[in-house]
Amino acid sequence: MRITSWLPAFASANKPVKLGLSDNWRQIALLVATNMFVGGMIGMERTILPGLAESEFGITSKTAVVSFIATFGLAKAGSNLLVGPIAQRFTRRRILIAGWMIGIPVPLLLIWAPAWGWIIGANLLLGVNQGLAWSMTVNMKMDLAGPRWRGLVLGFNESAGYLSLAVMALLTGMIADSYGLRPEPFYLGIAIAAAGLAFSVLFIRDTSAHLALETAGASVGASSATQPVTSFRSNFADATWRKPYLFGITQAGLVKNLNDGVAWGIFPLYFASQGLPLDRIALLVAVYPLVWGGLQLATGWASDILGRKPLIVIGMILQGAAISITAGVDSYGVWLGSMALLGLGTALVYPTLLAAVGDAVPAADRASFLGVYRFWRDAGFIIGALLAGIVADLFGFKPAIQLIAAITVGSGLLAFFTIKGRGS
Repeated sequence: MRITSWLPAFASANKPVKLGLSDNWRQIALLVATNMFVGGMIGMERTILPGLAESEFGITSKTAVVSFIATFGLAKAGSNLLVGPIAQRFTRRRILIAGWMIGIPVPLLLIWAPAWGWIIGANLLLGVNQGLAWSMTVNMKMDLAGPRWRGLVLGFNESAGYLSLAVMALLTGMIADSYGLRPEPFYLGIAIAAAGLAFSVLFIRDTSAHLALETAGASVGASSATQPVTSFRSNFADATWRKPYLFGITQAGLVKNLNDGVAWGIFPLYFASQGLPLDRIALLVAVYPLVWGGLQLATGWASDILGRKPLIVIGMILQGAAISITAGVDSYGVWLGSMALLGLGTALVYPTLLAAVGDAVPAADRASFLGVYRFWRDAGFIIGALLAGIVADLFGFKPAIQLIAAITVGSGLLAFFTIKGRGS
């Protein structure tokens, strides 16, 4: 059977445009699958790169080792910031495809890199890939689902991405343990990048008509969507400092990825310093996003029912506790538990913060506000990686990790006092 004979079943443009899960479940499911490929791109290097820096490139400074995370965060944050203005000129689908085209060279650079600078360059491209592709899967699902089930579809989206990340982190770690750090683990990355591009071109259709429908106020609960599009400068100020409830959301997102930068760059080095072999480190590294990804299927939906604020505050405090336990107890069993707890805390906040932004802003400005939020959230990678790296170089791993734990708990308390209701 030719592909053209069954493709319209997934991507027909002739059906009436409606918002909601029942009318758009096929495209939502395809976007969920697309984000599995997006998450897999990060997972392929999650276990390996910190060790690769020391073993193949002779880098011993912890700050230098985590420089690839800071570079990734810089590129991803910048791409997120540009997504809003770009989305007003180009379709979501075109931006998604562009993100995949930029991601294609990443695994090849990781395989062939003769110097650490090439790894940094690969992570610049990876950051742009993630900023464009992941942002579009988020925005397109919001366009399709409408306001009623926003948290649920974002839970599906983030769950797919981070479950894929976890599986890839585990698989590449196991492959590296058997065959070496390069090139075999990154062969999976070549397949994922090619499949993600092909999938987006063949199966994903644009959601401009759905966004226009919500913007026109044709869906239930879309009264705020009738507001005119405001300037990017105004949206940036609102999300960053001018509106306290948006500031509360934004700072929580920044601290969330601040501690994720530590989990990505510092935890593998810390576990290795405790004498763990690579396969056990890979399991620890994978447990955190595995729990995070799996539970988002429930937490996104729960935030639709219970409200955004309780999940955000509790989730941030749980993350801080888990990070503190990781540095406070030297036991593999306890580390497995703390990584699972970190995943639980992250699952509570990650889709909820995105949905809270969507609740609080007009539909026409949603891509712009989400871009600002994701800019500050992913700036957390830069701050977390460099801060923890510097403190680890000066004082050791445990003080660095405990500092990040304290910052995370403080962010949860700040969210309690700034975020109102469902985030609006």
